[in-house]
Amino acid sequence: MTIKRLFPLRLVAVVWTALALFLSFVAAEPALADPIAVQRASLQADGSGWSIDARFEFDLNSSLEDAVNKGVPLYFTTDFNLSRPRWYWFDEEPVNVSQSIRLSFQPLTREYRVSTGGLQLGFGSLSEALDVIKHVTSWHVIDRNQVKPGETYIASVRMQLDIALMPKPFQIDAVNNRDWSLSSDWKRFNFTAAERAK
Repeated sequence: MTIKRLFPLRLVAVVWTALALFLSFVAAEPALADPIAVQRASLQADGSGWSIDARFEFDLNSSLEDAVNKGVPLYFTTDFNLSRPRWYWFDEEPVNVSQSIRLSFQPLTREYRVSTGGLQLGFGSLSEALDVIKHVTSWHVIDRNQVKPGETYIASVRMQLDIALMPKPFQIDAVNNRDWSLSSDWKRFNFTAAERAK
C-alpha cells in the first residue's frame, strides 16, 4: 500500500477519533439547571387594588443545594409587569414591581429560613422552605389609581434566582457557572380593570 493511499485513511481515523472525544466530552458536561415553571398566575381584587397569586415549580440542583447548606444565601426575585399596547406610541407600563425572598440555612439551629421584608419564617427542611418560596400569594401589585376602568392590560410575572443580590465573591463565580442559572419565562395573561376593586 502506497503512502498516498495511507494518508486519506489516517485522516479519516483522526477525524473519527476527534469526533468521538468531542461527543464523550459533551455527554460528560453537566446539564443546565431545570428552569422555573409558572404553574398558574392570577390577579385578585383587594381593598385598594389587586394582588397577584402565582405558583412556581422548580428544584434546586446539587450545586445550589450544597451552597445553601454551606451558608450561602439564595435570593429569589419575582417580577410583575402590567402593560397596555398603544398603536401610536410605546406601550404604556403603569406597573413594574419586584420582590425578593431570601433563603438561608442556620447551621447552629439546623434551620432553613425564608425572609422577605420584615417577615422571617423557620423550617426544619429545605423542601418546606422551598414550598413557601414557590407560592407567591396576596402580593399587592396594582393600586386602583394606576389603571383605567374597563381597559384591558397584559399582566406578566416571572421568578428567577437573583445572583445580583448575593455577596460579591459569589456573584463572580455564579455568572460563569451554568448551575446558578435558574429562571422562568414570563407568564402573560390578560387583565381587565373593573370599575371598582372590591
